[in-house]
Amino acid sequence: MKVLVLGSGGREHALIWKLAQSPRISALWCAPGNAGTAGESLASNGQLVANVPIGADSIDALVDFARRNSPDLTVVGPDNPLALGVVDRFQAAGFRIWGPTQSAARFESSKAFSQAFMDRHGIPTARSGVFDDPVAAKEFCRQLQGRCAVKADGLALGKGVLLTTSIPEAEEAVDEILVDKSFGSAGDKTVIQELLEGPEISLHAICDGKTALLFPTSQDHKRALDGDLGLNTGGMGTYSPTQYLDPAQLESVGRAILDPWIRGCIEEGIDYRGILYPGVILTQQGPKVLEFNSRFGDPETQVYLTRLENDLLDVLEASVDGTLDRIQLRWSPDPSVCVVMASGGYPGSYAKGRKITGLGEAAQLPSTKIFHAGTALQCDDVVTTGGRVLGVTAWGPTLRDARERAYRAVDTIQFDGAQWRRDIACKGLERS
Repeated sequence: MKVLVLGSGGREHALIWKLAQSPRISALWCAPGNAGTAGESLASNGQLVANVPIGADSIDALVDFARRNSPDLTVVGPDNPLALGVVDRFQAAGFRIWGPTQSAARFESSKAFSQAFMDRHGIPTARSGVFDDPVAAKEFCRQLQGRCAVKADGLALGKGVLLTTSIPEAEEAVDEILVDKSFGSAGDKTVIQELLEGPEISLHAICDGKTALLFPTSQDHKRALDGDLGLNTGGMGTYSPTQYLDPAQLESVGRAILDPWIRGCIEEGIDYRGILYPGVILTQQGPKVLEFNSRFGDPETQVYLTRLENDLLDVLEASVDGTLDRIQLRWSPDPSVCVVMASGGYPGSYAKGRKITGLGEAAQLPSTKIFHAGTALQCDDVVTTGGRVLGVTAWGPTLRDARERAYRAVDTIQFDGAQWRRDIACKGLERS
């Protein structure tokens, strides 16, 4: 089979790495890919993955590439192409593609749609309101005593959520989104939720329109700085599994969310095929959904795919074909930890083109994989091109082993301005 993966981040490198292990894949492309995807080779024939210089949002050019190269399956990594309707366009052109349609992807591309869907179908979630008027939005914030999650309605690269604990902070967040337009058109409307208290976990389930297979738990670290301080980011690291839920509790929480969600999709004619990723707070009143995402989390993908024992191609095809009821997901018991190395200044402005050294040495460490995110090849050097640069991932018989291996690799890699959190997975160690 020939497979095309869309995207250029750590999530897409992890997808490429796992797909390349399938004995059924004879050619693998990544559009546009990064320095890491270009270094992967296929288990079936040793052929290198080919980066294709087409952006994941360039839908016309991607369809044209598909017409010329006839991939048997296309795999969509990021959220924006889904929101732009890449799945609909590929299907209309007669190509098999994995990911939700533009309508189904509204669970992520419109927080207002998602919130209303949860309210209609009894999915446990926070008290909330949707506003395009700053005056009404601020009044709702006052009703919540300023303890709010103030969110841009549309896609904002994982950064469009402002958490507040006082009325002045909440009013300032409303102005930032609705008045100052800090997130552009994504902030034409805002969703304001009560600020939920409790540990946050990432749930993932792969869906085929009628079946949803639940993944193990993971925990992302969204804030830029140790101790969950600093600005929200797209994710500074993660680990799996967490110690917050045992298998029976995970199944119970998953079913409390997924069963009404699936019923709601069927009732409303939403044929959802792809990953559903609910962010969940384990409150004292039970689990509540913060929001839905319509694709793999990044860096959750790195820890999930280093633990998944199935051939990923089999799982993705079953999701496309509606046969997930025939699949049993198999997971390594070994925990996995991913530490993101980011450019100095992220999630604000940052320099690019910084040379990265130590990658070869880190790659030789046991049970370790360096997933590239914001990187490119410049002559013979690997250089930084993004805010999140690398997802340094390791696994081992215990969470402590996995964490120590990941940080050993981090200490081996250097680039000017590199920053990372030093407390990834510490919450898991405390609970264990």
